Amino acid sequence: QVQLVESGGGSVQAGGSLRLSCATSGYTGSRYCMGWFRQAPGKEREGVAAISSAGTTSYAGSVNGRFSISQGTTRNTLILQMDNLKPEDTAMYYCAADALLPVPCDYRWSHGDFGSWGLGTQVTVSS
Repeated sequence: QVQLVESGGGSVQAGGSLRLSCATSGYTGSRYCMGWFRQAPGKEREGVAAISSAGTTSYAGSVNGRFSISQGTTRNTLILQMDNLKPEDTAMYYCAADALLPVPCDYRWSHGDFGSWGLGTQVTVSS
């Protein structure tokens, strides 16, 4: 069973940075798709960024150029570096993971089609 645990959330002022981490365990496959999602109160969940084991990345237009998704120094860690944060980035951030195939990573990310989810970490950006 795959387990995901997010960390690194907190409160920052606009223009600041945060680095989110997602520690994974229980996944033994070499082909994977992982993503970050967020949900603000009263709003629908939205995809923030995704990365596949093939090295492809995807970003939401609202974070492109400010956020960066990557694998951590250990294989089982997913990173979301968030710079130039804005108040509208305030949300609960979730990590998600699943096998890369047979469903393409782009599809998984755009549809939120992941079998494993973390419990989330809160990000609050004040103006």
